[in-house]
Amino acid sequence: MSFAALAIFSGCFLIGSMLLTWAVLLYLRRKAILDMPNHRSSHAVPTPRGGGLAVTPLLIVMVGAVFLWSGNAGLQEWLMLIAAVGLGTLSWLDDRHNLSPAIRFACQFLAVIVGVFAIDGPVLQGLVPMWLDRILVVLAWVWFLNLFNFMDGIDGITGVEAGSIGLGIFILSLLAPLPEFVDLGYIGLGVLSIMTGFLIWNWHPAKLFLGDVGSVPLGFVLGWLLLELAARGAWMPALILPSYYLLDATFTLIKRGLRGEKVWQAHREHFYQQATQRGMSHARVSALIALANLALIIVIFVPMDIAVWLRLIPAAMILALLITELVFLPVRGTEPK
Repeated sequence: MSFAALAIFSGCFLIGSMLLTWAVLLYLRRKAILDMPNHRSSHAVPTPRGGGLAVTPLLIVMVGAVFLWSGNAGLQEWLMLIAAVGLGTLSWLDDRHNLSPAIRFACQFLAVIVGVFAIDGPVLQGLVPMWLDRILVVLAWVWFLNLFNFMDGIDGITGVEAGSIGLGIFILSLLAPLPEFVDLGYIGLGVLSIMTGFLIWNWHPAKLFLGDVGSVPLGFVLGWLLLELAARGAWMPALILPSYYLLDATFTLIKRGLRGEKVWQAHREHFYQQATQRGMSHARVSALIALANLALIIVIFVPMDIAVWLRLIPAAMILALLITELVFLPVRGTEPK
């Protein structure tokens, strides 16, 4: 695409996201579909939940448009996209009627098993047999779409994380203009645009929340995008770009699991939740995560004459600094939450 075409592509999905989210907000208010505060919530007032009714259709349309433009998508890719639609539908039902965890996990595994055939080649770079690679990918993908749901707990955080991942993949396609990264880069730009439009309504104080109807299919599509990126050889960006969400969610899950708690139930123990409980505003926490993600993107792409895996060291240092700020350093003054 030319620069003008990229600008039109990005602008259409940004404006479309902003306007469709506004329309969904009006619908949710009219139907009184609200997220009511409870002792596990990070918000204090009833807030419309279901912004994914705008984000998910735009995400599906955008990915489908890139598939059509590239001409590289086969039946497997389209089935993966259909699975994303199915997860969005299931998650909307879950938002409205609280489906059992067994039903959710069964459908998620089914969607991921369908989607795994859309990944070209081994994700683990041939380090394990292909059958084992596929089993590990299924488990990792199911975990990733769930952690994206678990981490969507304060204003702006998932818009920031998803947008950062999209930005990083788009930059990769610009700096390494190889045919295998072009379509993924356009999808990354589309994700960035859609989430920027959504953030206009979801930034603190949020007018509406994403809901499972948004976070689950978003995690599913981003999971495919990152796994496909790794399968095409860019394993290091695929690991570093989502690393804050991966670290926070995985550490918290293990900690709660060792205590014998029901890990699928809502709680307030993530690093970002501890920060808001200590007095940080949602806006500050999300902004700190955005800054850390930008630093991670710099680590990925800044020229360094070192082995690729050594970039994981400065990435780990950035995450350590972020968590220190969120959990341990004194909060200056009292911020409105």
